Amino acid sequence: MVLPIRKLLISGKFFSFFIGFMAVILSSGCSVKSDMMANLSDTIVNNDDLSMVEAGAPAYLLMIDSLISEDPNSEKMLSTAAQLYTAYADVFVTDTQRSRKMVHKALNYASKAMCISNDDACGLKDKSFEQFQTIIASMDKDDLPYLFSLGNAWASWIMANTNDFNALADISRIEAIMLKVTQLDESYKDGAAFLYLGTLATFLPPALGGKPEQGKRYFEKAIALSEDKNLMAKVMFAKLYAKMTFDRKLHDKLLTEVMNTNPVVPGYTLVNTYAQKQAKQLLDDADDYF
Repeated sequence: MVLPIRKLLISGKFFSFFIGFMAVILSSGCSVKSDMMANLSDTIVNNDDLSMVEAGAPAYLLMIDSLISEDPNSEKMLSTAAQLYTAYADVFVTDTQRSRKMVHKALNYASKAMCISNDDACGLKDKSFEQFQTIIASMDKDDLPYLFSLGNAWASWIMANTNDFNALADISRIEAIMLKVTQLDESYKDGAAFLYLGTLATFLPPALGGKPEQGKRYFEKAIALSEDKNLMAKVMFAKLYAKMTFDRKLHDKLLTEVMNTNPVVPGYTLVNTYAQKQAKQLLDDADDYF
């Protein structure tokens, strides 16, 4: 489906195609829409052409919004939408205001999905930390996909609002979510929760609450569980921990390994392609930093 979409974009006929395609999808049943969104997500994450995804994904996101407006209480569609919005904002959006809008929408989608899946989790962001901890602690494996999606979107929201101390105060909540994910299933999404925990522990300097050595352990766990499927774990380890501790040897070792690894891995091709782009830039700039 990706290649026809690209041709339509180039030929200027995308709009009419999009309207017709939406008419078909919106007349379909809920399971068809959910399956379509899952297939769409797979198509995006398994694409190694960053430029194509950057150009085509906004139309997909508009389509997703339309699907959700027709079925606003589907936790699966809401959760998938949250992850796609988060992924697009994290990889492609450099404008601060636009990024904040996108991750805000992602967080709203993820929060609603979590609420629909578990009544106790409605309004989590507004609860006291003690109430929040109690609710998170009570969750089980049925909550796992929505819990991870919420933590994913919430972490991106924090990263887009690092100049807001109220946002930074939510770091402890994201840590609680991702730690619960690891308790329920540490290998979920190949240990992705540990990647988020490592990032949260190291993106601030120690003077502002950063915990580099704890972050190091989380990154090492994420890499071990990923078994080199998710190259972003090594990139973030180098970018955050190695640079913070001025460990040039570790920095270059991790990034060289990323550059020498085949990025084409089911479920990770897009992020691995982006990881290699980041790794090259970090290596090119290393002499200026160290």
